[in-house]
Amino acid sequence: MVAHDLMFSDHFSHGEPGVFDLLRDTRLTHGDHYMHLADLQSYLDADTRLRALYAEPDAWAQQAIVNVASSGKFSSDRTIAEYATDIWHVKACPVS
Repeated sequence: MVAHDLMFSDHFSHGEPGVFDLLRDTRLTHGDHYMHLADLQSYLDADTRLRALYAEPDAWAQQAIVNVASSGKFSSDRTIAEYATDIWHVKACPVS
């Protein structure tokens, strides 16, 4: 059972049965104008692949390492340094 089904079965609202009925009605009857459900199946497919990978610690670790190694140059230190140089035109203040 997916979270959507759990929500509408009152799994999360035992003390307030039906509290999500309006949400269900809005999404399923009156159109999903904000596309909340448009990619639900692809999300669930990705979650299935993620769970299978996580069940294999060596494969999970390898993928995590590859992801970090492939993430490119990013850090708040670099971003602040670029802002300081390129936008604010200030020089670093050495801290001993």
